[in-house]
Amino acid sequence: MSDDFIFTSVSVTAGHPDKLCDQVSDAIVDHYLMHDPNARIVAESALASGVLFISAHFASTATLDVANIARSVMRDAGYPKAIFDADGCTILTSLMDHTAKGYHPLDLQAMDDKAIDRVTAQHQVTVFGYACTQTPDLMPLPIWLAHRLAGALGSTKVGKQLPYLLPDGKAQVAVEYRDNKPERVHSVTIVASQTDEALGLDQLRDDLYTNVIDPVLSDAECAPDSGTRIFVNPEGPLIGGGPAAHAGLTGRKTGIDAYGEYARHSGAALSGKDPWRIDRGGAYAARYAAKNVVAAGLAEECEVQLSYSVGMARPVSLRVQTFGTGTKDEKELEARLLEIFDFRPAAIVRDLGLQDLPADRKGGFYRSLAAYGHMGRSDLKAPWERTDRKGDL
Repeated sequence: MSDDFIFTSVSVTAGHPDKLCDQVSDAIVDHYLMHDPNARIVAESALASGVLFISAHFASTATLDVANIARSVMRDAGYPKAIFDADGCTILTSLMDHTAKGYHPLDLQAMDDKAIDRVTAQHQVTVFGYACTQTPDLMPLPIWLAHRLAGALGSTKVGKQLPYLLPDGKAQVAVEYRDNKPERVHSVTIVASQTDEALGLDQLRDDLYTNVIDPVLSDAECAPDSGTRIFVNPEGPLIGGGPAAHAGLTGRKTGIDAYGEYARHSGAALSGKDPWRIDRGGAYAARYAAKNVVAAGLAEECEVQLSYSVGMARPVSLRVQTFGTGTKDEKELEARLLEIFDFRPAAIVRDLGLQDLPADRKGGFYRSLAAYGHMGRSDLKAPWERTDRKGDL
């Protein structure tokens, strides 16, 4: 493969219908875990026009008003009632209570090694963690910039400055690489939704360049140059947007949630699952391991693969790739990771404190991950973003 290429990644705002569904599902996870850290919950949402459907399977001592939680999330998105009525939309639910046979509370701090080993993976999955030196958060530059642009576009600050904007939008960034290193920003595309057609495209472009594009990219290490192409709504005005324009579904934006397709990910949804689900907790553990390898200076780029089989606690496979940037043999890095990190499901939840995060953070935690990525979230102080094991490595 050529070492010179252009790579694009896209991010969407929190008001995008897919991200609304992710936030509803993760808000349900947050509320269950806030009331019962031992809860097991899987929640999925589908949204179209004036209808939201929620499917949830749970085992917990907590009792929640799922519809009320969902309305609160949709209300926070900030759509005018004429575009999307969070209070008036129909909510359909399918709730399956598995508490009688599926509720198994565990005291992780009191469990010895044998007890941890008895908590096995309940699903087969291969997850990937990735880190690189392209950005301060050790994330690929295209998705790192795309998240920041989308976050600025959907921010309360910009919403107050440009009150004609609606919550639905997206940002795409193309980065040009030379010798596998980011060289320049090739192009940027912003698509924003608005209330009506009275505002001309020229005014929209000027407003978004002043309030979104320039503030974000002027601080980037790889800032735009005279040849960078910038597009704002290249297909014309987007009037309305949101659930009335296109449907949403939990887990549809897995690439955006992970590494912007720059690196591999499992393809399984991260949102809407309690952290005991190994396809969620394992993805965080793999990122934690990969980031510490890079932070330790053992590689400029690192991918950690973990494969789990049902009924077994330890991953059946751990593989490290450094893509020719490692200072140590990859087999040596694999051995070090297995010695220093515990990748068993219960150990991941215990060591990263995953079941206690919603109660420890005001307003919950997992819902905050449901927009602008699960990885690289130093702004949220996500525990898998720590580099506290680099010295051990």
